[in-house]
Amino acid sequence: MRFEKRLSDRDAWSIGDGCSAGRVLDLLSTRTVFMVVRECFYGTTRFEDFVTRIGSSAPSVSRALKQLETAGVVARTPYREPGQRARDEYRLTRAGEDLLPVFLSLVRWGDAYLQDGRPPLAFVDADTGLPLSVRVTADPAPDPSSDDIEIRLHPDRNRA
Repeated sequence: MRFEKRLSDRDAWSIGDGCSAGRVLDLLSTRTVFMVVRECFYGTTRFEDFVTRIGSSAPSVSRALKQLETAGVVARTPYREPGQRARDEYRLTRAGEDLLPVFLSLVRWGDAYLQDGRPPLAFVDADTGLPLSVRVTADPAPDPSSDDIEIRLHPDRNRA
């Protein structure tokens, strides 16, 4: 990357607390918060399921869900099983869905550098079965939504 001419003197300006990357890291600041987002992409909606699938304590998951709800990343929707009290489901909002490329980029980076060549899952286009990639582009093509993605056991894991 390079800066436009008026920003080339790095000592002459600062974005300080206005840094968008810093704000995202503040929001997704704990493992539990990020794992809640992961589970939302994987289709988890109910509190008890978040606790079980993430392996964090109920208070930790509760704090993460409140943090994400306050930020507009998830929305709470009430539901009631017959004969049970009302409970809430949590679903990604548009802002949450827009984290998809961030999520996939981190997964892909982890697959490449932290999995010894054996990533656990593969993310493919649900219609074609082609592996997904994440890239920076000026192409105006629309991004796929999480509904367009199928998660499979990575082919290298089938041989294990």
